[in-house]
Amino acid sequence: MPLISPFMDLFIHMLLFMVTASANAQGNPPSPGYNPGSTVETIAFDQAYQNLWGPQNQRFDQHSVTIWLDKSSGSGFKSRKSYKSGFFGASVKLHPGYTAGVITSFYLSNNEDHPGNHDEVDIEFLGTTPDKPYTLQTNVYIRGSGDGNIIGREQKFHLWFDPTEDFHDYAMLWTPNDIIFFVDDVPIRRYPRKSDATFPLRPMYVYGSIWDASSWATENGRYKADYGYQPFVGRYSNFKIKGCDADSGQLCSPPSGSPTNGGLSRQQEAAMEWVQRSYKVYDYCTDSKRDHAQTPEC
Repeated sequence: MPLISPFMDLFIHMLLFMVTASANAQGNPPSPGYNPGSTVETIAFDQAYQNLWGPQNQRFDQHSVTIWLDKSSGSGFKSRKSYKSGFFGASVKLHPGYTAGVITSFYLSNNEDHPGNHDEVDIEFLGTTPDKPYTLQTNVYIRGSGDGNIIGREQKFHLWFDPTEDFHDYAMLWTPNDIIFFVDDVPIRRYPRKSDATFPLRPMYVYGSIWDASSWATENGRYKADYGYQPFVGRYSNFKIKGCDADSGQLCSPPSGSPTNGGLSRQQEAAMEWVQRSYKVYDYCTDSKRDHAQTPEC
């Protein structure tokens, strides 16, 4: 019986490692072991939100809202209250096919209260061409602005499912200690409070919108919105808000994102690390073209 050479043995082990890694990257994340969204009751759309702009491109009932972008306008909605912490979630179904240049979003912001000097926590779906997947962009601004001085803290992900085929849950947990982004209750990113200067502390409203961002949304503006494919539709349901509104007292505290009542459990950390390893496609902290003097938390 022939012996396997050390080089062949090494080759076989490397091949098995590559096959296993590839299989893992194509599967679902490990179970986080805890579902924070299940601890928050669904709230009626009209109880929590109101139209912000583009009412002619918005249709809602008690439990859901549909907004769309066409050549005339996009559309957006806004929470009736502002919050200083909390769990904010919604189920979203994205438009299929050609969606280049189109942003469908769910986010926190105080831009209307602090124009040019606002805070923001974003979940943004970057439209795409039919041969490529959607990109989910998470972002955090601290006293950012739209005047060219904005400092984004983007992490971008592909998803382990097709977000156009069905509704999936997306959420942000904002506490005094960290911001955690969830997809179907799986944590995908944790942004810790390392200093007051790099963490949003002022109250924010909750928003959803769909709009034309052709200048940057798809491959840095290479592909633009094509209104031959209009309307571009975003569907939202299963709204969840639980936290401290801006008028609540000092005793108010946001819900926990984990069974340990703070941070993430080890099982959640393992699930998040798997997503980061398998599906993260951009991280501002590792972008050599960025000025990291502006992002000391990196």
